[in-house]
Amino acid sequence: MFDRHLLKNFDYQLFLLVLLICAYGLLVLSSATRGVAGDDPFFYVRKQAIWIAIGFGLMLLVVSINYLQFYRVSWYLYAANLVFLGAVLFVGKEGVGAYRWIDLKFFDFQPSELAKIIIIITLARLLADIEEEKPKNLAVMFPFLIHVFIPMLLIFLQPDLGTALVFIALLFGMLYMAGFPWKNLLALAGAGLAVSPLLWLRLHDYQKLRLLVFLNPDLDPLRYGYQLKQSMIAIGSGGLVGKGLYQGSQARLQFLPAQHTDFIFSVLGEECGFVGALVLLVLYFFLIYRILKIGSLSKDHFGAFICVGVATMILFQVLVNVGMVLSIMPVTGLPLPFMSYGGNSLLLNMLSIGLVLNVGIRRHKIQF
Repeated sequence: MFDRHLLKNFDYQLFLLVLLICAYGLLVLSSATRGVAGDDPFFYVRKQAIWIAIGFGLMLLVVSINYLQFYRVSWYLYAANLVFLGAVLFVGKEGVGAYRWIDLKFFDFQPSELAKIIIIITLARLLADIEEEKPKNLAVMFPFLIHVFIPMLLIFLQPDLGTALVFIALLFGMLYMAGFPWKNLLALAGAGLAVSPLLWLRLHDYQKLRLLVFLNPDLDPLRYGYQLKQSMIAIGSGGLVGKGLYQGSQARLQFLPAQHTDFIFSVLGEECGFVGALVLLVLYFFLIYRILKIGSLSKDHFGAFICVGVATMILFQVLVNVGMVLSIMPVTGLPLPFMSYGGNSLLLNMLSIGLVLNVGIRRHKIQF
């Protein structure tokens, strides 16, 4: 039974930040999708609002469960994760050349999104179980590498390169916060770069083209190069304060592909300008700060590592998405947390915030 006395530790600042970003996202989404869904200008906004409401419900549900319960069932979660990821390769629903979803009739379930939070939980347990006096060398690092590599490989085979990169960020971020020295992490990164030519051979043609277009947007001016150019036009034309909501030509005339999902930041830049984009980035900054602050107050390593993993995941996705629309990173298809349209990503982020709030409200109890 939930102890109501724990509510005095509830981090309302973190909760409010998530609420503000979601509200900001709905506002920008309403502009990005005006006229896209025919006669119903609020079709996408209404669906996203429903997902947000469900997400907050799931967040509070996660808060009500002592996070140590996730520690105890972590290996069951890891096994279920591999089953779901493997099932996608056989019964997955095809979309845009990839098999990433399982059709549940009422909802297209994307196991790779759930896999992020499961890896955060299970990797946090592995790191929490390390003996303090044990040297943190390359040999000790190897089990963590295998732990992350197996689900990452299954996701890469879907193919979903963007989500696979999130797993790499989680591994490096959590290992660093666990005390592994930079030289070992750099050695691991160097080994990864050494085998990258083999990875290139396994990429699909459209994935290779995305990387090549990043280096030369004129290589494919009518598809991926077109997408990046329209994004740059949208952001550049926004100037300091933007053209105003519902006044952006790139989204309004549908020159900008995926304006309500991966490229929603471009709509924000065009219509709200540098100031509007800066407001969002500041909100993200304080969101990540609060997550790390809660982690620093945790009374056990497991809770602290969960917070580090969630902060790393959100930070990486923000950096990659914003960098992608500014053409300083390749297009990978990673959504902007709490902003991009889509139920799977939104629910995953809500669940992850629920875990952080869970750690926060139980920070004054000695767990183990």
